[in-house]
Amino acid sequence: MNFWLLLLIKVGLVLGVMLPGALVIIFGELKISAHMQSRIGPYFAGGRFGWAQPLADGLKFMQKEDLVPADADDRVYKLAPYVVLMGTLALFVVLPFGPETVARDLDLGIFYVLAVSSLSTLGVLMAGWSSANKYSLIGGLRAAAQLIAYELPLVLAVIGVAIMAGSLSLNDIVTAQANWQWFDTLPTWVNIIPPYMILQAVGLVIFLTASLAELSRIPFDMPIAESELTMGYLTEYSGLRFTMFFLGEYAGMVAMAAVAATLFLGGYWLPFVSDDVLNFVGPVVLLTKVMLIAFVFIWLRWTFPRLREDQLQTIAWKWLIPAGLANIVLTGFFKVVF
Repeated sequence: MNFWLLLLIKVGLVLGVMLPGALVIIFGELKISAHMQSRIGPYFAGGRFGWAQPLADGLKFMQKEDLVPADADDRVYKLAPYVVLMGTLALFVVLPFGPETVARDLDLGIFYVLAVSSLSTLGVLMAGWSSANKYSLIGGLRAAAQLIAYELPLVLAVIGVAIMAGSLSLNDIVTAQANWQWFDTLPTWVNIIPPYMILQAVGLVIFLTASLAELSRIPFDMPIAESELTMGYLTEYSGLRFTMFFLGEYAGMVAMAAVAATLFLGGYWLPFVSDDVLNFVGPVVLLTKVMLIAFVFIWLRWTFPRLREDQLQTIAWKWLIPAGLANIVLTGFFKVVF
């Protein structure tokens, strides 16, 4: 097949997963947050359930005027939303949706994921610096500080999984979990439990916490912090460019939840199902696990208050990083011994 045609098909498939997934999670957050606060939530757009509210919000933002501050660095200012969205899109390239359903199965898949996930923070820093606004600049600098602090726990959480699977390929990691066998003395139904969810529970908690910080979600939303910085790096953005940042946040949730589901919950794997069947049902299985993790992200946002900057740094450097190092040591020890 022609290279450009194949590339176009793969990009179309990625967009077909990311955009609907982001809209579903936006709607889920509207409804879940309303339930947690004893409210009704959206119920006008799309009938009594308000299913069309995310689409209505998107159309509203697209109709607004696209403003650029007079003193802004025009080129960088306009490029920043695309960098944020591009970093999120690129994550889906190596995510396996089935044994043979993957855009590109890289041997260094985890390394690629960790590298590309940093692009979104670069886009945020570009937006903050180029806006010619002190609140935007502080928000961008806070985002850079979060990247430095939480990128390391994210890497340490993944190393334990790589040690157990003996590979950096995401497809190999799913296969390693599918082929895992618990002790013979345990009943057969125990094999339905994703092994790394139990054996790498510490890594899972670290990964989810660091993912929230990477996404700048409450309680780690210091780069936005409406009560302190108006809207941080988003203060000067409007119209379609603001929509791209807004969509990029929820698309990033889909991407990070998909990576967590692949590393710790078995990805597309379903017990007692052959690979031929998994090529068809695997995407549904993975998306179901993604929605479960996304629910945890939403639940945490509407449960905890925003942290202070010193508390954010303390959690990363004094708690997550030592816990990640201890997890690697224990994982390596048991890998060698057993």
